[in-house]
Amino acid sequence: MNGPAPEMIELAKLMVSRSYSPYSRYATGAVLRGADGKLYGGCNVENAAYPQGACAEASAISVMVAAGERRIVEILVIGSGPEIITPCGGCRQRLREFAADDTPVHLCDPSGVRRTVRFGDLYPLSFGPSHLGAKA
Repeated sequence: MNGPAPEMIELAKLMVSRSYSPYSRYATGAVLRGADGKLYGGCNVENAAYPQGACAEASAISVMVAAGERRIVEILVIGSGPEIITPCGGCRQRLREFAADDTPVHLCDPSGVRRTVRFGDLYPLSFGPSHLGAKA
């Protein structure tokens, strides 16, 4: 698998800088590349009624869908801490709605990409649209 384009990493870092995370103090960013080739970024947005709020992946999906795109062909997630970050369980399910098993997922720390995996390896045997006869 190839690594992400530099502009994908730059957008992810920008998303981290725009995070609203006063409670966890852990900023995250996500960037999705749609089938249209465009990049869609999101950041985590926390709420005083913690854990209400939105993960970076959910934010990016909302931006993507609002723009009219329905298919993810590449995913990048980044966190502000020293460890690589992966999408939480809820976000894996959200991503599953729009991503295929072979979609590359770039896992990053602030220095850049640390590991790239296939979405199906990150979320094996997942339940998705095809189980209900739908097409994403």
